[in-house]
Amino acid sequence: MADPTRARKIADRIQVIVARTLEKRVKDPRLGFVTVTDVRVTGDLQHATVFYTVYGDDEQLASTQAALNSAKGLLRSEVGKGLQIRLTPTLEFVADQVPAAAAELDELLAKAAAHDAEVARLAAQAKPAGDADPYRRPKAEDDEGEQTAGS
Repeated sequence: MADPTRARKIADRIQVIVARTLEKRVKDPRLGFVTVTDVRVTGDLQHATVFYTVYGDDEQLASTQAALNSAKGLLRSEVGKGLQIRLTPTLEFVADQVPAAAAELDELLAKAAAHDAEVARLAAQAKPAGDADPYRRPKAEDDEGEQTAGS
């Protein structure tokens, strides 16, 4: 088990190496506008999961996934050269779902804001269902200075 700090540093270095290699060396036409968003390395430094996003639709995402899988050997070789550690971790490419989740949350927040505005509009026009002042008030005192029996 590696030190978590060392694992994080290796993950950061893998992210830089993979992004640079995709930009400079991989010339696959299926590769779209890909951004490496995060890398997570297992505790034993044997496996690295590379998270990425692609600008475009689902078709672009699928073609980029295929391009990354076909370039996996080259990328792993470059990672091994760049890290210079005893064992080069295997690479697994996973499409990052954060942008889709963020878009869904933005949509839900917009719906909630619209609903809140509708409730505020209805509340501004609302009138009380009963008396104008529905709260109980103490009854007036008798002539003797005592309160009446129900207060």
